[in-house]
Amino acid sequence: MSGHNKWSTIKRKKGALDAKRSKAFSKVIKEITVAVKESGPDPDGNPRLRLAIANAKGCNMPKDNISRAVSKASDKDAATLTETTYEGYVTGGVALFIEATTDNVQRTVSNVRSIFNKYNGNLGTNGSLNFIFDRKGIFTVPQGKLVENDFVMEIIDAGAEDAVLEDGFFTITTAMEDFGSMMKKLEEMKIEPENAELQRIPKTTIKLDKDGAQKVLRIVETFEDDDDVTNVFHNLELTDELVAEMNK
Repeated sequence: MSGHNKWSTIKRKKGALDAKRSKAFSKVIKEITVAVKESGPDPDGNPRLRLAIANAKGCNMPKDNISRAVSKASDKDAATLTETTYEGYVTGGVALFIEATTDNVQRTVSNVRSIFNKYNGNLGTNGSLNFIFDRKGIFTVPQGKLVENDFVMEIIDAGAEDAVLEDGFFTITTAMEDFGSMMKKLEEMKIEPENAELQRIPKTTIKLDKDGAQKVLRIVETFEDDDDVTNVFHNLELTDELVAEMNK
């Protein structure tokens, strides 16, 4: 399996753990809110909202909850959310790229800075990690009745960089600029992905011993537990041993 697909597959498995903590629901509600504020409540004319609703279904959010989220976001008095990012380094020189959606940027940056300080990390300037991460489109598609070879060939022909089947799910990787066209291709095939998003995939990774790696993962989880944080990307090498620890 290629490096970026391994990373994305682990991200999907970890996403299942996040869902148990209701973190996934909070994330998709924020995405729905931003999408509605940006381009209106009609998913047919709002590709970002359509994607957010698909992701909400993918984490098993009830239809009534989705409808309420869209309706609430349509209210002119609804809170205005801002998308922001933070970059820095923690244990062993591991890079962290943090994405957040917030109604109070000052609170969010204060919380992020506090966590970096708590773990002796360093909050850097925006853009300082561009050389470490590539932004890629990542789609997670349940295999269902799809025939592996046929589906992979069709998706590659449609512009995917890679497509790998593992544990009953295809992980499809595209260039960032091909994200929209791949979403359209899946719609044409009447395939609804379990999840579809732009992720920041490390170009190179850092390998730490077990103790150091587990410390990094604890730091990542601390950031993820912040209500404003929606994604944390890192360049820690995910060994099989670490994967086992993450899935306990």
